[in-house]
Amino acid sequence: MTDDSSADTETGDTQDHAALSRLNENIHKMEELSKRLAVALSARQSSDQGLQGPGNDVYVKAAAAYMAEMMTNPGKLIERQVNFWGQSLKHAVEAQTALAEGKPKAPHDEQPADRRFSNPLWSSHPYFNFVKQQYQISSQTISDIVRDLEGLDPADKTRVEFFSQQIIDLFSPTNFLATNPDALERAVETEGDSLVKGLENLVADIEANNGDWLVSLADRKAFEVGKNIGATEGSVVFRNKMFELIQYAPTTDEVHRTPLILFPPWINKFYVLDLKERNSLIKWIVDQGYTLFVVSWVNPDETYADVSMEDYIEHGYLAAVDVVKEITGEKEVNAVGYCIAGTTLSLTLSLMKKRGDTSIKSATLFTTMTDFSDPGEMGVFLNDDFLGGIEREAAKRGYLSKFFMSRTFSYLRSNDLVYGPAIKSYMLGEAPPAFDLLYWNGDGTNLPGKMVVQYLRDLCTGNRLAEGTIEYFGETLSLKDVTVPVCAIACETDHIAAWKSSYAGVRQMGSRNKTFILSQSGHIAGIVNPPSKNKYGHYTNDGPMIDDPDAWLEDATFNEGSWWPRWDGWLKKRSGKKVPARVPGEGAHKVLGPAPGTYVVAKPAE
Repeated sequence: MTDDSSADTETGDTQDHAALSRLNENIHKMEELSKRLAVALSARQSSDQGLQGPGNDVYVKAAAAYMAEMMTNPGKLIERQVNFWGQSLKHAVEAQTALAEGKPKAPHDEQPADRRFSNPLWSSHPYFNFVKQQYQISSQTISDIVRDLEGLDPADKTRVEFFSQQIIDLFSPTNFLATNPDALERAVETEGDSLVKGLENLVADIEANNGDWLVSLADRKAFEVGKNIGATEGSVVFRNKMFELIQYAPTTDEVHRTPLILFPPWINKFYVLDLKERNSLIKWIVDQGYTLFVVSWVNPDETYADVSMEDYIEHGYLAAVDVVKEITGEKEVNAVGYCIAGTTLSLTLSLMKKRGDTSIKSATLFTTMTDFSDPGEMGVFLNDDFLGGIEREAAKRGYLSKFFMSRTFSYLRSNDLVYGPAIKSYMLGEAPPAFDLLYWNGDGTNLPGKMVVQYLRDLCTGNRLAEGTIEYFGETLSLKDVTVPVCAIACETDHIAAWKSSYAGVRQMGSRNKTFILSQSGHIAGIVNPPSKNKYGHYTNDGPMIDDPDAWLEDATFNEGSWWPRWDGWLKKRSGKKVPARVPGEGAHKVLGPAPGTYVVAKPAE
């Protein structure tokens, strides 16, 4: 006869012993990882303080405005403070009452929905609910006070609001293990495994960034450029110090006579337009019957310290146009510029107008800013504190590391691109997702020292192209000299190139034939928007580009689906009759190697 209770006890003891052993093993792993973390952090190179955060003037101006308001209108601030005290006290009393009654329930919760607090325990558990409500009460009070500050000019007010929000987001209880129920539940369920994996992920990220911290957004092992992304068939047909030129293999028997050349931004890599076949703009363009050439920019190192905007124009744009003309035997090409490449294409078109060069037949601009009088959300970083730091760092190294650009863009969407991924990776111990767009986002490029300073000082803060005062190659360049037909595509929620600023620049161009299309979504998703997905629509307006972009949008027509077919219709009218398809290597330049080439995968030393 078996003693079931004794057997159950022995089984329980065995399980407890195994769990304890596993926990002790994980604690030992964390100790070892902590040593590795210390070594990784010690590899961090010093960088200019101007790149680490805003200058003290932001805090001084905010404090001065607050003190001035306290002196001139104390009633408003007292009212705000009393309201905060009242909400906090009421909330504390409700929480204490619930605990005193011995009922593990949360007090009444009227706080707004926030996806960061989706775990049911934020609503049902008295501890987590108290922490959440107090955070939301405090953050709302801070936001209200900052929003109502007077005595700051608009630019300073925007910066104070932005960096205040950064602090608010940083101190969200979801960002800390002791106040994150998801992380605590996972740690208990896995007996500490999740924390070990999380620490492994953290150490790996710091090691990958030479002692600095930047969270990995995607699984780096899931993709290989040229294999499962950036894999559209083509060949490198030219190479110089600045770029490789890729000619894509035709997929139609005939192509339009006028070739198309696409200039991507050199802040990132071109294959964002060729991630996978089903959403590849490059593949789609080829399938519509165009001879497509794409520039793949070099990833610069310290030897490119003196490379300037003029070098990108002369040895990039003008050289690429000449090569395409040589290969195809055509006198004209159509050109596309994306983001900063569209800005530089506009400079190039102005220069060509001055020189009487008619090689570019039409221009398409993707999310391009040429008037920086209102730089949008990026404006918070376009002040002397950050710009001075960039100048000093660029002078010291000869280039601006991709790390700083990637981090800057991430903090424009910190909850989505910093804290959210960090929580999943470091506190939940999850592996980064196999997401092609986020893989590309983390595969940045360096910027030459001289060029980045010129771009920021001459264009972003000086706004000299829109003002018609920028001088390159001994010529004064301006938007009025952009006289070729222009089709511009901007994106409604673009946080890098604000659509209204893009509109303002295009409106000032001298072309008599301007088409402006406003796509839904943001800087990437609004452009990489294949017709097959039928996901984001776009706005068009057949009327003139009037002064007020809001009025233009109010009178615009909303069109379901991608803007790609509409642009194809526009481009076909400017691309000539059909000719037999051109095969890479059959022209004046022989094949140097398969696409995507060598520059896009090169890893310059940091």
